[in-house]
Amino acid sequence: MSVTRRLFSSLALGAPLLAQDKPPAEPEGDLAVFKTYVRNIVAPTTVTKDGRYVTDLQPHEFRLIDRGKEQTLKVELAFQPLDIVVCIQANNTVEPVLDKIKQIGPLLEGLVLGEKGQAAIIAFDHRKRVMQDFTNDGALLKKALAKINAGSTTSAMNDAVIDAARMLKNRPKDHRKIILLISETRDKGSEAKTRQAMLDLQFGNVVLYSVNINRLVTSLLTKAPVPRPDALPAGARHMPAGSLVTPETISQQTGIYNGNAIPLAVEILRQAKSLFVDNQVEVFTKYTGGSERSFLTYKDLERVIADIGEELHSQYMISYSPNNTDDGGFHEITVEVLRTGMKVRTRPGYWMATIPK
Repeated sequence: MSVTRRLFSSLALGAPLLAQDKPPAEPEGDLAVFKTYVRNIVAPTTVTKDGRYVTDLQPHEFRLIDRGKEQTLKVELAFQPLDIVVCIQANNTVEPVLDKIKQIGPLLEGLVLGEKGQAAIIAFDHRKRVMQDFTNDGALLKKALAKINAGSTTSAMNDAVIDAARMLKNRPKDHRKIILLISETRDKGSEAKTRQAMLDLQFGNVVLYSVNINRLVTSLLTKAPVPRPDALPAGARHMPAGSLVTPETISQQTGIYNGNAIPLAVEILRQAKSLFVDNQVEVFTKYTGGSERSFLTYKDLERVIADIGEELHSQYMISYSPNNTDDGGFHEITVEVLRTGMKVRTRPGYWMATIPK
């Protein structure tokens, strides 16, 4: 398919999809073809100064540039009810920290949801289990969290994110749609690719926040699986002259423990790689306008969830109708604040369909 024939969906980051009620079409090759047009773009924007949220800005103090062109804006403090799906990794590797995660019910109810918000809970290993559908009943959230148990060795993060995005799709249009992902930073065993999860997030106008579980810590604390027997008998391995040929000396010389590599060394290599290549969470947060946080202790977890809640209730909802809709492809957007010392974070842009003439 030539470049000139590739029609992208608007995938407006935060904008209503006015002509797209069905899930995205299957991609043809490496790109999907959609004929959807957007008249209104919405960009949730966070402004901080010296690490504190700024909530007293006036609409005239904002300036938004869309692909080089300044736009006419509508700006207001976020007040829409929140719909949040909490996706919790629940496989064997997170068992050491799962008890901490299961205590977040009161944090969600008091710090994140507010009076009109609702939350649903998904737990995932190789399965995706809806532990609780949308509710604002703190007792039901607490009960659902208590039922989560560690499962298999798989963590189908992409699949869980897709399920959460599709649950949010059916929520009221005037609600803000959030995924709170509590997991490690890489997928392990999903049927869906990261790209499909990203499409569903953008089509659903979903912002993803992550609370990352440190894999180095879980690798130290996770119970080792029952080791498989060594395929070779002790006497069949070559050892230095004079060495005793026993399973213990073989382990000392080769680093092989009953057929398994040393878990910590393998995990360090994987973590180093994931920082640069294999961090799906970084992709989800960066391109939906969310953010990443991490925790080690319950106090850390309490702090980061409180901070996410404060951010959600301190954002500005910026909306506009683009004045450059003839320009198809990716529209990079930049939000500026006409005060000094401000740090601004918003969505990086959106896809605009090429309108045939």
